[in-house]
Amino acid sequence: MSAQVIELSRASSGRLALLGTGTVGTAFVARYQALQARGLALPPFRWLANSRAVLACDGAPERPLHEVKRAPRLTAAAAPWKQADSLRAGDVVVDATASESVAAEHALWLARGVHVVTANKLGQGAQQQRAAQIAAHCADSGARYGDSATVGAGLPLLSSLRALVEGGDRIHRIEGVLSGSLAWLFHRYDGSEPFSVAVREALAAGFTEPDPRLDLSGEDVRRKLLILARASGLGLADGQVQVDSLVPAALAMLPHAQALEQLTQLDAPLHQRWLHAREAGQVLRFIGRVEAGAARVGVQSLAADHPLASGAGTDNRVAIHSDRYHDQPLLIQGPGAGAEVTAAALLDDVLRIARTQTTERR
Repeated sequence: MSAQVIELSRASSGRLALLGTGTVGTAFVARYQALQARGLALPPFRWLANSRAVLACDGAPERPLHEVKRAPRLTAAAAPWKQADSLRAGDVVVDATASESVAAEHALWLARGVHVVTANKLGQGAQQQRAAQIAAHCADSGARYGDSATVGAGLPLLSSLRALVEGGDRIHRIEGVLSGSLAWLFHRYDGSEPFSVAVREALAAGFTEPDPRLDLSGEDVRRKLLILARASGLGLADGQVQVDSLVPAALAMLPHAQALEQLTQLDAPLHQRWLHAREAGQVLRFIGRVEAGAARVGVQSLAADHPLASGAGTDNRVAIHSDRYHDQPLLIQGPGAGAEVTAAALLDDVLRIARTQTTERR
């Protein structure tokens, strides 16, 4: 393919554009084709893109996906998909990236009547102003914002919170294990081996980001907590979340390659915490917690029978405390990581939008 950008012809509304061709984007295309083969009515693809190129898609997306992933890497910062911005009202753009520049476009697309379906947490999990713009443009244009994949990889967390609020319930507190990678690490770590060994295992298994400090810093959990808080009516600005990072300052400052060599800096602090928890008959879990005006992210020692102490693998486990669930919280648990479950959540939102549009046209 000689050019990074291919001219796209104008197409009828109600088509699909995919941004991001990594593991989630690839899983999205695979699931899209599987659902099509089962006869489900899905919007046809218009184009798909990554940071290298954008390709028109007039039929099955598998071949354009393969080609766009092989496009030459650009030498300078660029956004080829902006040059193919033929999206119109009624189209659906799927953001399978973690890009700040893509998230900055969400509100603009919604203002034009373009539906947005996203796994990118930087839309509603970043600045409060951006989250407010997303909500305002949805209300003004009627476009929909599908964000099921941003927290819990599609577990019914956001939908449950919104249903409770719409039904008149008041949410008092949300707390949970919100990171699949950190859930796995703290289920795996038993003090018999250094914590850095478990981190390397998680990295090799693909549970963490290529730079595991991104997981260990708690930043991912902070963003998810903001999204949950904003969905439940708990007013929270992005600066109101206190984050207790697991990454020592000296390790945080190192270049990526050096940091991977120095992961043993994690070991002594975590082992001390583990010893204190064991002496108290407790376990360590990485928890995000939010209530009105306050939020915190970090490691906590929990009683073995605490609602958030169980679970396994990469499971997310979230407790919702409200007027309705006052004496005993509502617990939601399930796989909280993985390209396949994230892609399924994205397609679920696409299908909901497509069905709503069909109903509205009748």
